[in-house]
Amino acid sequence: MQGCRNLVNVGRRQFLKGGGAAAAGAVAGAMVPSRGARATPAPARVTYPSNRLANLADLKVNEPFDVAYPDQDSPGVLLKLGQPVEGGTGPDGDVVGFSILCPHKGYALAYDPADRVFNCPGHYSRFDAEKGGLQIWGHATQNLPQFQLRIEADGEIYAEGVDELLYGRVSNVL
Repeated sequence: MQGCRNLVNVGRRQFLKGGGAAAAGAVAGAMVPSRGARATPAPARVTYPSNRLANLADLKVNEPFDVAYPDQDSPGVLLKLGQPVEGGTGPDGDVVGFSILCPHKGYALAYDPADRVFNCPGHYSRFDAEKGGLQIWGHATQNLPQFQLRIEADGEIYAEGVDELLYGRVSNVL
């Protein structure tokens, strides 16, 4: 029994000596000047294609017009809401465009013209078309991706970017 107590005491002494040496090494390492590592930051801006989506004459108030942007694998809609809205473009500030893939699990969203929201049939997330695709209910953790639109004098509507990450992608441009 006496031998065990001695081993325990030796173990404690060794532990404290080792801990002290480690602390001294950490302090010495912090004092030594280092050459700073230089990382190349990734570019934050993605170049989007400028795609013609429709003409103002093609849009009817509060009826979704099917489009695809930034490529054919990304369904979306254009909406003419009939009153100026957040992110709206055009002469009346009422034209918006959104991806219709739910950012939660990628279900295809359905537009409800009575409430002016997009509804997800999978987990019941809802997104407000009049407030820039703001998530107002459900499991999604981000707002609905909205297209950045440009409207020419002749009414041609072009998409030139997306403000959120599209579902299922690490980059919006493939």
